[in-house]
Formats: sequence, structure tokens, C-alpha cells
Amino acid sequence: MNIAILGSRGIPNNYGGFEQFTDVLSQKLVEKGHKVTVYCSDNHPYKEDNYNGVNLVHKFDPEDKIGTAGQFIYDLNCIIHASKQKFDLIYLLGYTSSSVWQRLLQHKSEAVITNMDGLEWNRSKYSFIVRLFLKYAEKLAVKHSDLLIADSVGIQSYLKNKYNILSTYIPYGSYIFNQPDKKYLVKYDLGPYLFDLLISRFEPENNIEMVLDAYSKSKTNRKLLLIGDQKHTKFGTRMFELYNKNKRILFLGHIYDQNILNNFRFFSNLYFHGHSVGGTNPSLLEAMGASALIAYHKNEFNEAVVGQDGFPFSDSKTLTRIIENSQKINYPEYIENNLNKISTVYSWERICDQYEEFFLQHIK
Repeated sequence: MNIAILGSRGIPNNYGGFEQFTDVLSQKLVEKGHKVTVYCSDNHPYKEDNYNGVNLVHKFDPEDKIGTAGQFIYDLNCIIHASKQKFDLIYLLGYTSSSVWQRLLQHKSEAVITNMDGLEWNRSKYSFIVRLFLKYAEKLAVKHSDLLIADSVGIQSYLKNKYNILSTYIPYGSYIFNQPDKKYLVKYDLGPYLFDLLISRFEPENNIEMVLDAYSKSKTNRKLLLIGDQKHTKFGTRMFELYNKNKRILFLGHIYDQNILNNFRFFSNLYFHGHSVGGTNPSLLEAMGASALIAYHKNEFNEAVVGQDGFPFSDSKTLTRIIENSQKINYPEYIENNLNKISTVYSWERICDQYEEFFLQHIK
């Protein structure tokens, strides 16, 4: 197969979930003998045209200069280039800024497949007008795609109920982390299981404020580490101003080193996953694969993944009780059950096999 993947900022992963997914899937498909092209932002620090056998195409991306509008220009540049190539199929990750250009691929012989991601229009950071546009963009993606991928059964059900259209459920994957090393804690003056952890973009729908409020009201002596860029959103700046004076709450900013992140996950007492919008979240799977004890926002997406093997919360009062009463050492079965899910249902090997089978079935 000759496959194109569009919609991420590029590989190797320096950004987030879609990039990590693209990084793994593209290399696994190359290992299986397929030709894969990944479209990358020209802002990506890796400038070569090949990465571990994956062809890279860098296209102009002015997002760093003009903001969100730059995403639309970047996606347009990628789609125009892809429309002139001869791929067997084109896989689009998300629809937020690409579906308005998707009709340019409509008369191509390739199968055009879209990963519908989460319910983007439901994100609280967006204004009413932007939410209306995102609903329109979602409709366009459904209309102009030959096939749809849902990364959670919740999204799959939503697409069936909303558009009466079938989609194929293939979640994200993760690895099991089993090489912990306490040396990664020394720099931050941390001890094993003496801190809790939250890794997230600073957006309201990720319920960071609920976690911070609960933590500030709790009587725990542990520290809370927050990893994410709080400086570049109004919400993040406000959270920093409100809670940075609390000596138990540490804002560490962005950390991309996976060794550090996985050791933080492994040695944390509690890992907070507050995401309330979207499907199967990659950061949640990574935490499960690193033996974290999960406290998660109660919604159908998170419940489908963690279920009884973690602590659901929907308000600050409940979360405060979880913080004060949950010691990781007392819940080995939760950790073991979640590790088993990663090694079976959510293993990258299994996920990539599913993608290869799906792609092979739908080559035009």
C-alpha cells in the first residue's frame, strides 16, 4: 500500500496525541512493507525528508505567525499536495481545519478516510460562533469522507445517532513502561508516591481548575505536579496566578522527555485525568501503561477505558475525598488490570494490525 497521513504537525513526535499516533503507526506500517508519507509542518524541528523509512513532506504552516487561521492554510497546503499524488488511500486525522478543503480530494481514486477525533464543537474554550463552525466542519468531514474511524465507542455511537452513518472503531494504543528509575525524581526533589500528577493542555474542559480546587482544599501533604504549558492560554495564566502560591502545587511547564514523564507516572501516587471531551485519550493510556493509579473525570469516554479500575469524579468535593483517602499501595489490582488492558486491547501492535487490515480491505 501507498498511504498518506495528514492532520498532525509531523513526526518525530514533539507535540501531542495525534503526533504520537502518527509516529507509531507510520513506522509500524513501514516495517510491514508499506510505503507511508506523513505531512509535516515546516515549523517542525526535524527537517529531513525521511524518518525511519517514513517519507516526510514539509508544508508551509503560518500558525506561529497568525494563530489559528494558520492551521487552515497548513491543511490546505497539505491537501493540495496530496491531491496531486497517487496514493492508495489518504488518512485525515481530525476535521477541525481540514474538512473545508476536503472536497478537493472528492474525485480522487484514493479512499479518503477521516479519524473523527472527539466532539470538538463541545470544547468550552470556543465561542458560540466557533462552535457553530465546528459543527459545520464535522458535517463536511462526514459528507466528504469515504470511510470514518472512531477512536472510542462513544464517538462511534454519536456518529450513528447524529448522521445515521457507520464508522469503524479503532482506538489509540500505548506501551507498557517497565523500567522505572528513581534518578529522574532527584532533580525535582521528589520521593516515590509522595506526589500526585496531572499532565494536560491547560483548557477548561480538562477540569484542571476542579483538580486544583480540590487539591488546595485537601489535607494531603503530597505535592501536585502539573505538566503542560500554562503560559500561552488565558485559562492557564489564570490558574497559575490563583494557585502558584500554594507550596504543594508545582507548575512544571512543558516536559517532552518520555523517560521523565513515564517515571513521574510510575512513581506518582495519583494520576488525574480530567479530560471531558473526546474519545480514547492517548495520555490516559500512557498513564495506565506506566502503572499510574487513575482518578478520572466521570464521562462515557473515560469510563469505557478505566471503568472500575480507577476513581471517577465529577465535582471538587468528591475529588478531595479521593485525594485524602487513596494510597497507591492499597490498589495493586487496579494497576494490574489497567496494565492488562494496555497489553491486550490497547497494545500498539494490536492497533497497528487493525489499521493494516482495515486499510487493505478498503483500497479502491
